[in-house]
This record gives sequence, structure tokens and C-alpha cells, in this order.
Amino acid sequence: MEILSAHDVSFTYPESSTTALKKINVNIQKGDFVVLIGASGSGKSTLLRLIKQDIAPHGKKHGSFCFQGKQLEEHAPLTMAKEIGMVFQDPENQIAMDNVMEELLFGLENLGYSTVEMRKKVAEMVHFFGINHLLNQKVSELSGGQKQLINLASVLLLEPTVLLLDEPTAQLDPIAAKEFLYTLQRLNDEFGITIVIVEHRLEDLFAIANRVIMLEKGRILYDTAPRKIIYELMSHETMRLFLPSPSLLYLNYTERLHIGDIPLTANEARSWLQKKRITSKESSEALSSSKMTKPILELKEIDFQYTKSSPPILHNLSLSVHNGEWLAIVGANGTGKTTLLKILGGILKAQHGTIKYCGKKVKHIDPKKIGYLPQNPKLFFMQDTIKKEFLYIANYHRLENADVRIEFLLDKFQIHHLQDRHPYDLSGGEMQKAALIGVLLVKPSILLIDEPTKGLDPKAKEIFGELLLTLKKEGLTIIMVTHDIEFAAKYATRCSMLFQGEITVTENTSLFFQENNYYTTVMNRITRNSHIPPVVTLEEARQKWHIIRDS
Repeated sequence: MEILSAHDVSFTYPESSTTALKKINVNIQKGDFVVLIGASGSGKSTLLRLIKQDIAPHGKKHGSFCFQGKQLEEHAPLTMAKEIGMVFQDPENQIAMDNVMEELLFGLENLGYSTVEMRKKVAEMVHFFGINHLLNQKVSELSGGQKQLINLASVLLLEPTVLLLDEPTAQLDPIAAKEFLYTLQRLNDEFGITIVIVEHRLEDLFAIANRVIMLEKGRILYDTAPRKIIYELMSHETMRLFLPSPSLLYLNYTERLHIGDIPLTANEARSWLQKKRITSKESSEALSSSKMTKPILELKEIDFQYTKSSPPILHNLSLSVHNGEWLAIVGANGTGKTTLLKILGGILKAQHGTIKYCGKKVKHIDPKKIGYLPQNPKLFFMQDTIKKEFLYIANYHRLENADVRIEFLLDKFQIHHLQDRHPYDLSGGEMQKAALIGVLLVKPSILLIDEPTKGLDPKAKEIFGELLLTLKKEGLTIIMVTHDIEFAAKYATRCSMLFQGEITVTENTSLFFQENNYYTTVMNRITRNSHIPPVVTLEEARQKWHIIRDS
């Protein structure tokens, strides 16, 4: 039974010469679990926001959307507020109240529910999500995963029949993201809620969804089952990067493809690999990590808390960062990773402990020696064009030959054509590049970078990763905080785990992920404890594996 449909929908943003959506026709059935995929700028978020009328963007729209057989405009606004719920990428943008219980009640109060009805609904929802322990907490004290769960619960209290989600796991750590997606699966399976989700992290979603819709330049290119779209996209230059690791593994090592055999999960890929006989190409020389250089940065027994009455965020933390390495710091939401970066960048001051730079104890590091790229690159910009931003930075630091340096970096990062654009008019990948140029203008020796892949599609992520890798080879030391395990495994030289305010382990990247059960890559889950040489990434499999024959 059809629940939601689009009929010849086109949309153009104000003062834009490009049509964001072109002749969109789609029918979504009750109980569908639909994943919307596509490169950044393909129109995915625009489509979701047009369906959710109260946050629809301004612009010229042609065509219509229908809900349960009637155009959206024919339904009462109150009905649409209840029937179509939405969860955003950034949990902070959706929270209205200070307290968790108040946040859960907010929507119900606005729709005029009685106190008895609200208590009954909230009690039921709290038990379903297991969030009883959070009810009296301040929302500001919750982790990113907990905030997103509260957002989802708040939306579900209104009993929607359709749930729209725009990259809901973008700010969640790997375990919180898995739990969130499992909750969506339960809502779809047990309650029949129709789900339409935009995501770039697709490792777990293809196994849950029954439909995948791909947008390209505002048009629907494919609308089909997960295995079918994998088969269609296996030769697509850009979209191949979006495919889940189990499927890519199969596509790389199978000559005669059968759509029904394409694995979507680690378990399915493991079963397929059991039929393969694989040996290691490695010579007797073990893959040793590159020789460690002298530490450029040393932290010892660092303590930090935001107020005297609040619990410590960092406690007795010690860490050494070697010159020219790319260190990834991972850990659950709320463990203090961003706080650590801000202390290193001189934005916050530790209450206890010592910091050494190039072997010398310092109170703070020279701002010209250390660059900080925040989680939200929008925070970096104050001027109305990126060229003006760079000139402002150059003037502030009194840089010599600033124009030459700016031109060099614009060419190096291939965004020379964007220099007169407003920063907010750039795509996610372009904005990251522009912010990075601003940081690099002063030629820092250390780059601090917080969640650099958040909101980037896989192609933009690869371009940005290769750019950082080039900078590392040129001598830049990179300290990165990330929830993107696959990205860290591919690019970082070492990884550290932050837990309960201190670094519990720092190891070579491959060894770090091979020894983890949960904070690890899909490829490691597929190959560990099997007859196959264990690998952490698909690139490592290409280097190490030699497939002899089917057994």
C-alpha cells in the first residue's frame, strides 16, 4: 500500500542557476526501509526537507508530494507534524529544552495531550529505549549518541507513520551508530514504521533496507533492491566507493558474479570466503611499522574539568606524538577527545600536568606552530569570501609574501575557482579544503583536526584523505579525532584509544584494529579467527592476499 509519493517534483534554490531536483517520481510503500544515496549535492537532503513541509527550503517547486493518497497541502499541518517525523544530522539542532524529561514532553505538550496521556506515552517510550537513567539529566551532559536517541524518542512519541532521517549517525561513535541503526530496524520490523534515511555510512544499512534510491545531479538514477544496485554501481567511478566492504570484497575477488550471492554483511562475506583458498603474499619480513621519530609533542598527567563541581573530563592523561606521524584518537562520544584537542591548541588550559614541545616544557604552544581545524568548519569563517578570509588571516599574523602563499595553496588544493565564493556556498568537501588552507597559511608543524570526515561523501572523503597524506609526507604532524574507523584504518600511522579521561593504548594502526573486537573495521570482522590472512582494510587485502582456487 502506497504511503508517500512524489510526482514530477523539481526544485530550484533562490538565485541558483542549477536545478537541485529534476522530475522526481517515486512511490514509497507502507513498511518500506529506503536508503537514499548519492554524492554530496545530489539533492538527497533537499528531497527530505521538501517532504517535511515545516522545514521545506525556500525556492521554486514544481510537482507534488502525496501522503496516503492526498497531496501534502491537503492535510492539516497538525496531522503532518504527527504523521511524518524527522531526525537531523546534528542532534544539537533538534533539542529545544534543557532537561531530558522536558525534551520528551515538549512535542506532546505542543499538540495538546493531557497529563495522563503524556505520562503513559513517555513511560512506554522510556522503557522501550531503556533511557530511564537519563530522565533527570541535563541535555548538555549527554553524549552525542544519547542526544540522538532522545531526539528519536521525542519524534516517536508523536507516533509517526513515516520517519525521515538525514545522516543521523554522522556524529556517533561506531558502537552508538550500530545501536541507533538496530533501533531503526526494530521500529521498521516490529511497528511497521516506514523509514527513509539519507546516509553516507552504508556498511550496515544495505543489510537492513529493502530499497535503495540513488540520486545523481538531482535525478533518480536507480531505485531498486540493495544487491541489484550494488551490481549496477560496481563500475561507477564515484558511487563504487559508497558500497559496503563485504560487497566490495566479493566484487574484487569474483570473476562470475551472481546478484543473489553478493554479501551485505560480515557474516555473509565470511561464509563466501570459506569457499576460497587464500594465502599471504607477504615475505618472511613482517610488515614492520616505520621507524619512530623523536616526539614533537609530549603530554604528561594532564587533568581537566570544566567546573570545580563537574566530573573530570581528562584525568592523568599522558601521550607522546612523534614528528611526522598521523595519529588518530578514537573513543566513545563524551570521553573528552575534542577537549584534548582544544588543550593542545591552547583554546582550553589544563588544570594539572605538563606539555613538552620539541623536548622543551611549555605553558602553551606558539599558535603559529600548531593549527586547529574544528569539527564544524563553518566556525572557521568570518569573511564573506574565502579569499578575504585568507587575506585576513595573513594580515593578522603579519605573513610575508601572503599572496604567493595563498595562490600556492589554492592551486595545490584545486579550489582556485572558488576563491570569490561565500564559504557557506561551498560543499562539505570544498569547505574542509578552504578551512584547511586557512590553517596552513602560517605553516604550522602540527595540525589538529576534529572529525574531518563528518558529512563528507566517500569520494570527498578519499580526496581529503589523500590531501592530508600528501601534507604528512611533506613533514606535517597530524593529530586527528574521529569516529570514522574505516578512514582512520586507511590513513593513520598510529591510533590511540581515549577511555575514562585517559589514553589506554596507542599502537600501530593495523595492530590496533586487529586486536579490537568492536572498535574495528568491517574487513577485520570478516577475516579474524579464520583460515584467511587477517586484514584491516580492502587495500591491505589487495596487497597481502593471493587467491589460489575455489576449494
